[in-house]
Amino acid sequence: MTPTEPLVRGAAAAAAVRPPLPVKMVVAGGFGVGKTTAVGSISEIEPLTTEASITEVAAGVDDLTHTPRKTTTTVAMDFGCLTIDPTLKLYVFGTPGQERFGFMWDDIVEGAVGGLVIVDTRRLDDCYAAVDYFEHRDIPFAVAVNAFDGRVEHTLDEVRWALDVSDGVPVVVFDARERGSVRDALLVVLELALARTES
Repeated sequence: MTPTEPLVRGAAAAAAVRPPLPVKMVVAGGFGVGKTTAVGSISEIEPLTTEASITEVAAGVDDLTHTPRKTTTTVAMDFGCLTIDPTLKLYVFGTPGQERFGFMWDDIVEGAVGGLVIVDTRRLDDCYAAVDYFEHRDIPFAVAVNAFDGRVEHTLDEVRWALDVSDGVPVVVFDARERGSVRDALLVVLELALARTES
C-alpha cells in the first residue's frame, strides 16, 4: 500500500457523503388558515416567524369572525426546514395571508418547486388568491383542507368544485398542528413536482 492510498480512500468516502439536496416549498393561503402553525409543526429547527400583534386598525381590516382567538399575524413570512431523508431537505416558506402583503409573494415563491395551499372550508373565498397565483404561474400545488376542531365543513369533492381546480391538483385533508399530517401533505406536493420533472 502506498502512502497516497489512504488519502484516495478518504476522498472517495467524503464524496460519497454529500449534503442533502435543498428543495424550496411554499405554504400559502388566506388569513388565519394555519400556515404559521403548519410551518412550526413540521420544522426541525426553531421556525423563523414574523408575527406581529393584531392592532385595532388591523382588526378592522382583517376578518376575525372565524378566528376570534387570533392575536398575531404574519407580516412577512415564516420559515422552517425538514430533512426528508439523507438525500433531500425541504426548506418551507410560509406566505403572509392578507392581500396587502401580496407584493411579497413573488420573492417568497422564487425558486420553489411547488406550493401547498391551505384552506379553511368555513371561508373558501380566502384561498382563491393563492390558488390563482399558483395556477397562473404554472407552479405545481396541492390543496390542503385544514381540519379545524378535527372536522371539515365540506367534502373534498365539494372543495374541488368550489375552487374549480383541475383533477391534476391533489386535494387532501390535514391537521396543521400535527407534524406527521403536515409532512404527508408536503410530500404530496413533492411527488407532484417530481412527476412534472419526469414527464
